[in-house]
Amino acid sequence: MDFKNKNVVITGGSSGIGFATASAFINAGAKVWITGRNADKLQKAAEALHSPKLITVVSNTSNLEGVTVLEKEIAESGSKVDVLFLNAGIATYASIEHITETDFDAQFNTNVKGPLFTLQKLLPYLADGAVVLFTSSTVASASGMNSSVYSATKGALNKIAQVAANELASRKIRVNVVSPGPTETEGLDGVVTSEIKDYLATVTALQRLGKPIEIANTVMFLASDNASFITGTELMVDGGAINHMLK
Repeated sequence: MDFKNKNVVITGGSSGIGFATASAFINAGAKVWITGRNADKLQKAAEALHSPKLITVVSNTSNLEGVTVLEKEIAESGSKVDVLFLNAGIATYASIEHITETDFDAQFNTNVKGPLFTLQKLLPYLADGAVVLFTSSTVASASGMNSSVYSATKGALNKIAQVAANELASRKIRVNVVSPGPTETEGLDGVVTSEIKDYLATVTALQRLGKPIEIANTVMFLASDNASFITGTELMVDGGAINHMLK
């Protein structure tokens, strides 16, 4: 797919799905901004991508101060954003009995508040006909144990995306959701053991974890003109996990 002369903003782009998507867009000719909370990780990502088309922004979009940093960067660039990929997210797994207020607030701030206000603040900089994409998760449709807060954040995110698709349609802006299943990322490694990863592979019909590039390819499709009549939709990229669990 050709994204030459297109401007792409990706939140949470220093690793995992965000990093793979940034690489894919750069290879397709786009200019890409990626955000991250950690300057060192962003620097490592920049070194790995090694492209003059990449701009890194240290921005914690879970709070309005961080969102403002990104907004200022885009405003000062003088560029219109063609693709906004709201990808930053975190997960903490705990039973309802053991949920803490700190974990609750962190997940809702990062997974819901951050994408909502990033979209709001960048609306003036979106080109008419732009594409907005949210990273959700199959947990929004599933009911896995110990995932009540994480699942709730992704369910909320899906509804925000659906409403945004209606509200932004007058500007020909398409809004869609990508919901990965269990995917081999640094983020997953940080919250589950190798034994749980092995188990997660078994819940998919394909009996394996997804790869970040497979999610990135889906994002690229939805951002392209090949998906020009798709908006307000959630696309599962889960190796058949939801279907497999319901069989």
